Amino acid sequence: MSVVIPVYNPGKYIDPCIDSLLAQTLPAAEFEVLFVDDGSTDDSPERLDKLSAEHPHFRVIHIPNSGWPGKPRNIGVSEAKGEYVQFVDHDDHLASDALRRMYEMGNRNGSDIVIGKVASNFRGVPHGVFRVNREKCDLSNAPLYDSLTPHKMFRTQFLRENNIAYPEGKRRLEDQLYMMQAYFPAKVVSILGNYTCYYYSKRDDGQNAGSAKLVPAGYYGNLREVLQVVVDNTEPGEFRDRLLRRFYRVEMLGRLSEPSVLGYPREHLDEMCEAIRPLAAEFMHDGVHDGLGSLTRLRSTQLRADDREGLLKTARFAKSVKGVARLEDFDWQQDGKVALSVTGRLVHGDDREPLRLIRRDERYFLHPDITEGLLPDGELLDVTDDLGGFKGEISLRNRESAVEWPCPATYTTEIEALGDDTYEVVLHGTGQVTSEAVKGRGKVSRGFWDVWVPLRGLGLVRKARLGADRAPQVDAKCLPALLGSPARPVIPYFTDPHGNLTFDVAGRAKKLAVYLADRPVLRMPGGRQELRLDVFTGTKSGSWAVELELTSADGVTRTVPGTLRPDHGRAHVRIPARVPGLPVGTARLSVRLDGEGNPGLPLCEVPVTGDGRIRLDQSGLPVVDPLLVRVVTVKRRRAAVKRLLSLAGGPILRRLPPSARKKVRRLAALI
Repeated sequence: MSVVIPVYNPGKYIDPCIDSLLAQTLPAAEFEVLFVDDGSTDDSPERLDKLSAEHPHFRVIHIPNSGWPGKPRNIGVSEAKGEYVQFVDHDDHLASDALRRMYEMGNRNGSDIVIGKVASNFRGVPHGVFRVNREKCDLSNAPLYDSLTPHKMFRTQFLRENNIAYPEGKRRLEDQLYMMQAYFPAKVVSILGNYTCYYYSKRDDGQNAGSAKLVPAGYYGNLREVLQVVVDNTEPGEFRDRLLRRFYRVEMLGRLSEPSVLGYPREHLDEMCEAIRPLAAEFMHDGVHDGLGSLTRLRSTQLRADDREGLLKTARFAKSVKGVARLEDFDWQQDGKVALSVTGRLVHGDDREPLRLIRRDERYFLHPDITEGLLPDGELLDVTDDLGGFKGEISLRNRESAVEWPCPATYTTEIEALGDDTYEVVLHGTGQVTSEAVKGRGKVSRGFWDVWVPLRGLGLVRKARLGADRAPQVDAKCLPALLGSPARPVIPYFTDPHGNLTFDVAGRAKKLAVYLADRPVLRMPGGRQELRLDVFTGTKSGSWAVELELTSADGVTRTVPGTLRPDHGRAHVRIPARVPGLPVGTARLSVRLDGEGNPGLPLCEVPVTGDGRIRLDQSGLPVVDPLLVRVVTVKRRRAAVKRLLSLAGGPILRRLPPSARKKVRRLAALI
C-alpha cells in the first residue's frame, strides 16, 4: 500500500499526521508513505528528508510549487509501488488500525475504492454513508455521491487503467470531479463504517483546505464539469435525476440558503445567482426539481424566477427553524443498553412555535401565516407528499474527537391537531444507546458522549440535543452504571447549565460518589454483611475494586479493600464482619469508589463491638424488599443449576438424538 500526502508549508500541523503513520498496526514492510513536497518554503523539506532517512518506508519527492494539491497527488499515484493508494492531507491524521482494516476489506472484495469512516470537528460529515459496513456496492445502490472528498483508498491499477487524474493548477471542486470520474467505472466500492479511520482536524490558524474565498464564475464553471460527468455516464431518468439533485441541493441551492446567503454583500449574491441560474436551467429540469423537499423546492422555484429577495426571505425563515426533542423516558436494560423514548418536532421563531399546517381537501399546507411573503398572495406551500419524509434519528457523538455513532431508533410520524383547524407533525421515537460493544462496533472510547437527535423534514435537517426538556421520572432513572468486564463506570448526567444528556464513559471527569450522594443505600436482610448501592449493573458487568473506610470516634480511619460486584441489576459491596483494631463504639462507614485522592461515598454509621466486630444489622439502613430478595435468590439458584447442567450434562446431551436434545433444552428453560 502507498500513502500519498501532498505537503506545502504545514508547520506544526503535520505532526499528528506523521505520528499516526508511525503508529499504524500494518507492518512497515507492507506500506510506504510518499510525501510529495510542493515547493515548501518552511523547514518541512529538511524535516521530511530526515524522517525518510530514519524510516525506510517513508519517501519524499520534491517538486517546484504548483500551488494546489492536484499535481502532488498525481505524482504520488505515478510513483506509488503499492497495490492501493490512500490519500491523506498533511493536516489530517489516520486512526492506528486504519490502513490494516481498509486494506483487508479491499483485498477480500477486490475493491476498486475503499471508503473509511471519517470524523471532523469543523466540517460536515456524511454520516449516512457510514451507517453500516458495505462489502460491495456501487453508485447505483449506495449514497456514494455524499462522500466526495478524496481521502480514500484506491486500487492503484484501477486509477491508472481508467486514466483518473487530478486537474492540475488552482481550481475549485477538483475533488468532486475526481471522485465522480472514479465512482462511475468502479465495479466494487467497499465502505468501512464500523471503525473511524480518518480524522479532519480544525487548524487554529484558519488555513484548512477549502477555506479560500469562493469566486462564483470560476466555482460554477468547475461545477459544470462535474455535472457533465454525471450526464455523460447516465441515461435520462430517475438515477440521473438523483445524482444531479445532490449537486443542486448542496452546491447550488445550499449556497443560496442559510446561514451563508444571509451574510453575502448584495453584489456577491447577484454574482452567485448569475452564475447558478444558467447551470440550473441547463441541468436541473423538472424531474430534479420535483424530488426536492418542500422548502428546498421553494428555493428552486425562487431561483428559477430570479426572485433574490424571496431567497433571502426563505433563508431568514429557515434559519429560525430548529429541532426540539423531549426525553420521555430513560431505562437501563439488562444488556447494558439504555432504552430512550423521545418526542421530536420542528419549531420556528424566537418563541419556538410549532410549524403549523392547515388541511384543505385532504391535502396539507404550511400555514399561510408562516409562508406570508414567501409566496405570491393566495398561494399555499403543499407539503402533503413530504410528510412521509419526516424522520428522526438518535446518535452518540464524542465531544472531543467528533466521532459519531448512529444508534438503533424507530420513529412514527403523527399529524397532531393543535386546535383552530391547525396541525403539526410530531415524531415519536424509541431507541437504544450504549457505550458497550455491539454488532459492527466496539466499545466507545473514554470520554464525554453527547446524545443528539437529528430531525428531518420539508427538506431541512436539524440536530437537537436531548435532555433539557424531559419527563419528571427521568432523573431518578439516570443511574450511574458499571458496565463491561473488566468493568468501567458509565455516568449519564445532564449538563450545566443547558441540561443536555451526556454519558461520561470510563471516568473522563465525573465521579461515581458525586452521582450516588442522594441515592439510597440498602442493606441485605438476615446476617449478610452486604449493601446494595444504586449503581446499575448489566448481565455482562464485571467487578470493580474499591476501598472501604471506617472512621472511629477517635478520628482514626482504617481502610480495607472491597469489591463492587454485579447482583441482578445493582452493585453490591460486602462489609467485613470484623476489622482488627477497630475500637468499640460507633464508626462511620464510607466507600471510596473513584480511586485515591477522590472523596468517598458516606454509607452509614455502624456499631462496633468487641474484637472489632461490625454490626451492620444495627446500622439503621433500610432493608432490601424481601420480595426482591426472593426473586434474586431464585434467579441465583436457577443460574447455578443451569451452570451445573451445562458442565455435567453437556457430554451426555451431545450423545442424544436431536429430538431428545430439544426436549431437554425445553425442560432446562423452565428451571
